[in-house]
Amino acid sequence: MARKFLSRRTVLRGMAGGATLSLALPPLDAMLNSNGANADGSAEGPIFGVFYWANGMPWHAGHGEIQASAGYPDLWTPAATGPLYAPSELLSHLAAHQPTVATGLTPHTEVPPSPAGQEDGHMRGFMVALTGDRIRPELFDHASHTLTALRPSLDQYVAKHEQFYGSALPRFRSLVLGASAARFHDYGHWNAISYNGPDSLNQPIMDPGQLYNLLFAVPDDLPGVARRAALLDAVMADASDLKQKLGPIDRVRIDEHLMHLDEIQRRLQLTSTPCMGPAAQGDTPDLIAKTQIMGNLLGVALGCGLSRVFSFMLTSPASTHVFSNLGVPNDMHSTCHAGEWQQVHDITTYHMQAFATLLDQLAAVVDLDGVSLMDRSVVFGTSEYGEGWQHSVAEMPALLVGGGCGTLNRGVHVREAGGNYSKVHVTMLRALGLDTPSFGFNGGETSDELPGVLA
Repeated sequence: MARKFLSRRTVLRGMAGGATLSLALPPLDAMLNSNGANADGSAEGPIFGVFYWANGMPWHAGHGEIQASAGYPDLWTPAATGPLYAPSELLSHLAAHQPTVATGLTPHTEVPPSPAGQEDGHMRGFMVALTGDRIRPELFDHASHTLTALRPSLDQYVAKHEQFYGSALPRFRSLVLGASAARFHDYGHWNAISYNGPDSLNQPIMDPGQLYNLLFAVPDDLPGVARRAALLDAVMADASDLKQKLGPIDRVRIDEHLMHLDEIQRRLQLTSTPCMGPAAQGDTPDLIAKTQIMGNLLGVALGCGLSRVFSFMLTSPASTHVFSNLGVPNDMHSTCHAGEWQQVHDITTYHMQAFATLLDQLAAVVDLDGVSLMDRSVVFGTSEYGEGWQHSVAEMPALLVGGGCGTLNRGVHVREAGGNYSKVHVTMLRALGLDTPSFGFNGGETSDELPGVLA
C-alpha cells in the first residue's frame, strides 16, 4: 500500500457555533519522507526565546562600593569558568538544563548628558539587554519615567529577520507572553518587554485561557470553558478520519496529543478564576503554577510548528508584584529600594524556579527523533540591570539555555569583568544561523562572541 504523506501544516478541522475551528498536529511519521525530512520540504529549525524577570539580582561587591559595604556574598557567579562549571546557589535551580552563563558584563552604550537620567538602570540596562541599544533620547523624561526604544527588541528582530523563517512563515511569527500583572506604571515601557520599534510595544498575553483560544482558533463568542471543550469535540470526526489513513504509531501520537490538550483543558478549568483578568496590586497569584500552564501551552504551540519565537515576561520592568507567598510584605520594587537583601534573595530564587519550570515544559516536548524543544532552543534569560537597590548595571545577568540545534555548547561559564553585554547578542544570533558581523549600537557595537560557547 502506498504510504500517505502529510504536510507539516496539516491541521484537524471542525465547526462550532458557526465558526471553523482548527487544531495543529505534532510531528508524525507521515509528515517525514524516507530521508527523515519533512515531506513538504520544510525544516523544523531553531527556536528562540526570551525569559525576563524584574529588578535584577541580590547585590554584592561586584555591583559597586555601596553594594559592597552591605557585605553580602555573590550567589550568582559560579566559582569556576569554562565548561562543566559547578552552579552557584541561584543557578542551581536551572542546573538540570545546563545553562551557559556570562558574568561580569555591562552595557557599553553611550549615555547622552541631556535629557538627564538616561543612565538609570531600569531603563538603560533594559534597553541594552533587550535591544542592544540605549534609550531614545528624544522625548525621554526621567521624572515621569517616560521612555521608549530606538529599535526592535531581540524577539522581534529574530522573528522578522529574513534568514530566520525565510519563506516558511508559521502561523505566528512570535508569541508574546507574561505572568504577573503588577505594573510600576500603567503606561508605556513598564507594560511589556517586546518592542517593534519606537513607541510600539507588544502587550503580553497573560491569561492561559486567552492563549489557548489564540493558539487553537477558538472563537471568542463561545462562552468560557465551553469554547475550549468545543475545540476537541469539533475536531474529533476529522481526527477519526485522519487516523484511518495513518499507521498505528501515528494514530497513537494523535490520541496522545488530544489527551494532552484535554488535560490542559482540565487544568484551565481549575485555574480559570485567578487567571481571568489582571490581579490586584496586593494579590499574589502563584506565578510558578501560572508559568507551568503557560509553558505547557507554549510547548504545544512550538511542537506543532505554530511559531519558533517567543518572549516570556515573568515580572514586568520595575515590578511591583507583591510576593506575599514568600513572606514579603511590600512590592518588589519597594523591597529593593529598602535594601531588604534577604527578601530580594528569596524573590530571585522564586524567579529562577519559575524559569526552570518554563524550561521543563519545553524539555518535555520531544519529536520523533528524540529531539526536545530545548535541544532546538536558544533561550535568553535576562533582567533589566545587575541589582535593584542602587540600580547598578554592573554584573548584569545573561543566560543562554538550550542546544540551538547543535550550535550551542551547554554548561559553560564565561566571565569578563566590565565586558560588553552585546557579546551575548552576537553569540545567540550566530547560534540561530543569522549573519551577524556585529551587534550593538551607539557605542555598544561589537563583533566578538562569547568564547567557547558556539559549538
